Parts: sequence; C-alpha cells; structure tokens
Amino acid sequence: MPQAPTARPTDKVILGIDPGTLLMGYGILRIQGNRVSLLDAGHWRFRSTDSHLLRLSLIFKQTLALIQLHQPDELAIEAPFFAQNVQSLIKLGRAQGAAIAAALERDIPVFEYLPKKIKQAVTGNGNASKQQVAAMLSTLLQTPTDHFKNDATDALGAAYCHFLRMNDPTITAVTSTTSRTTKTKATSGSKKKQAWEQFLRSNPDRQL
Repeated sequence: MPQAPTARPTDKVILGIDPGTLLMGYGILRIQGNRVSLLDAGHWRFRSTDSHLLRLSLIFKQTLALIQLHQPDELAIEAPFFAQNVQSLIKLGRAQGAAIAAALERDIPVFEYLPKKIKQAVTGNGNASKQQVAAMLSTLLQTPTDHFKNDATDALGAAYCHFLRMNDPTITAVTSTTSRTTKTKATSGSKKKQAWEQFLRSNPDRQL
C-alpha cells in the first residue's frame, strides 16, 4: 500500500480532474498534515448533441465553478494518453486544455500525470484496472466505493498521486507549473498572459 508523506508544512486542497468531452470526472482532497480526506467527487456529463466547442466552454465554466466552491491550491490532471483515433485524442487534449486554462485563470499551479504513473502511485501496479484503483482509494480514503463512479475514480487517483508526490521524488509529473503567479494590480488580460507565459516557461516542449 502507498505510504503517505511523513510531514507537510502547510495544509492544502488538491483538485483532481480526468478530462473528457462527454464525461469528465473530478475529485477534491483536503490535506491536513500527513492526513488526507475526501471533500467531494463526481462527474459532469455533456450532451453529445452539443457542439464540441460548446462542451469546451462548459468544461471551462464548470472547472471555474469547482475552483470557486472549493478554493483548491493545486490541480492534478490526467494526461491524454490513448484514444480510439487521432480526432478523439485531439478532442481529449482540448478538453484537458479547457480545464487547465480555468486553473491558470485563477493562478492555480497545474500538474499533469500519465495514467500509468497514477495507477502505479496509488496501487503499486501501473496496469491496475479502474476497479482496483477504486478499491485502493476506498481503503486509503476510508470511503465507500460508491463515491468513485465513472471518471471520478481517475480524477481522485490523479489527486492522490499528487499528494504522494510531495515526499516521493520518483513520482514525476509530465508537465507542471510550480508556483502561483505574482499577485499584482494588473488587468485581467495581463494576469492571463502571465499565467500562460509561466506555463510555457515551465514546459518549453508545449510551445508552438
């Protein structure tokens, strides 16, 4: 079973998201010292009849609403890794980008993890099934598996993986922004630009 970090200098809230254009999971964990507890978990289901661009707008707005409600300190998000075809992978990447943009809009650091890395961190097996991840999270969080329906399992897995990363250097993020942007009296437009520029500096491979 994964070991929790031995010490934490400050308490924090971690928002985990599993991106998707039809079903998008989220999970929020509260860290208090070396203890972790579940604050909320669920998923958003979008209508397939809505345009892809409209769904991206909804993802952005829903993520902002979650941020407003729970005031997370960091976002842990699952990286797009597999899709049935190229178009599906492109749409999945856009969905992830909409959620990341919402976090950056609120100056929240973002950490991106591969699915295999999340499974390895949570269960000790990078090829674990979703049911195995849910069972382990149920034990670790002392919460019935009823809370881990659909993509909420993967979202909580990302959040818990990020929690474990605090004291485990072997758990690495694919990309990340490592600190909040400096609070200034700048206009909303310049604040967005600062957040985006910081993300690109931290992840030069993402520049066009």
